Parts: sequence; C-alpha cells; structure tokens
Amino acid sequence: MSKIQDQFNVLRKIKSNPNSSQRQLALEVGFSLGKLNYCINALKDKGLVKINSFKKNPRKIKYLYILTPKGISTKTNITINFMKKKMKEYDELKKELENN
Repeated sequence: MSKIQDQFNVLRKIKSNPNSSQRQLALEVGFSLGKLNYCINALKDKGLVKINSFKKNPRKIKYLYILTPKGISTKTNITINFMKKKMKEYDELKKELENN
C-alpha cells in the first residue's frame, strides 16, 4: 500500500470514530501500533489531524483525534482522485473489451 493510501485509511477511520484508541485504529487499518503512531504524527505535522488529550482522565492515555478542515479537504481530494483513476481504468477496460 502507498503512503497516501495509508494516510487516507487512517483519516477515514478517524473521521468515522474519533474516540478510537490507537490500538483500535491500528487493528482497523491493519497497522502495527508503531506504524499507526508514526502515521498519526505525520498527519498531525501536516496539519491534517488535531490530537486532544483528556488531562482529567485517570488513565491519562485517552485521546480524541479530530480531522482539521485541511484534513477533511485532503481526505476528500484523495477520494476524488481515487474515483477519477478508477473511472479512467473502467473506461479503458470497457474500450478494450469493445474492440475485441
């Protein structure tokens, strides 16, 4: 999987469940915990994800992951580009089948 696809999958999972723990997110996207942590920090550094911690939480490890407006826009653009690519592939396959 490409880096962009990995980031898209994480953005998608965060959008659908911002209260997920890193362990839950890692399981859902099929990453190791370390890879997910690296990916989330990269998304944070790019300004695509905001991380809020619950300081009063007795466990001190609960975080809320929020897509920033830039993160939502990036996720949307990745989705659009993916759909355009798939539609182009479909059209090419359709033409190829029609010519045979």
